[in-house]
Amino acid sequence: MGQHRSDEPSILSAVRSAGGVVRGTILTSAGHRPRAIAALVETGALMRVRRVWLAAPDADPFALAAARGNVVVSCLTQARRMGMWVLGGGPPHVAAPPDGARIDVARGTVVHWGRPVVPREPHALFDSVENVLALICVCQPAESALATIESALQQGLAERESLLRLPLSARMRSLVAAASPWSDSGLETLFRVRLAWLRLPIRAQIWIVGHRVDLLIGDRLVIQIDGRQHVGAQRTEDIRHDAELMLRGYHVIRVGYQQIIHRWPEVQDLIMRAVAQGLHRAA
Repeated sequence: MGQHRSDEPSILSAVRSAGGVVRGTILTSAGHRPRAIAALVETGALMRVRRVWLAAPDADPFALAAARGNVVVSCLTQARRMGMWVLGGGPPHVAAPPDGARIDVARGTVVHWGRPVVPREPHALFDSVENVLALICVCQPAESALATIESALQQGLAERESLLRLPLSARMRSLVAAASPWSDSGLETLFRVRLAWLRLPIRAQIWIVGHRVDLLIGDRLVIQIDGRQHVGAQRTEDIRHDAELMLRGYHVIRVGYQQIIHRWPEVQDLIMRAVAQGLHRAA
């Protein structure tokens, strides 16, 4: 009995280091005694999930759901968890193997069946960034998928050259090839893609007067995009920088999240009229 108890702290530590959910075989392969594991289950310190998994009571809900469902958290859900820019909310997205394995997921869950771009470990509960991006390229409109790819590149979660060496679909290959690592937010990507037809230089994150501007059209038309965090001191600094830019001969148009996502025609109209007046050209 004493041996069991002496092993319990290391078992709990192993479970937590694995994210709170781990296959029982991994614990026993690491030398932990089955009786000690069973004792932790009896006391409620661990719980069994589908017989093969063990979980801490406060384990990540997504990891628990994936273990119960025999799936992997992927696509938009995993992209959001990894910190990538994703448009909107929506139901959970998971991935399942192409062999028709039995799964059990909540109603409304989006299940992506198919062979992954990068093989998954048998005990994986969360998908790799490569597989996440591959599914997003199938699941989402091109501009939204590109925005998420650029977010992954900008944050260093993926590298374009490494992605292009993978067996990608034609659609994903073209999106990755077109992706830039410089966009600071998906809103900048959407803006740039939607106005590509203007055939004007649209550069992201350019340094002007000691600060980055979100986008620069031509030589003088600055576009500043307010995300949901532009409040308080940040907002005050933005206003000060806008004034400095205008004193230096730049023209500034500031738009917000709601305008780009829900009222795009009015944003496009502003830009078209500014370009028609030559505000993008140096004097």
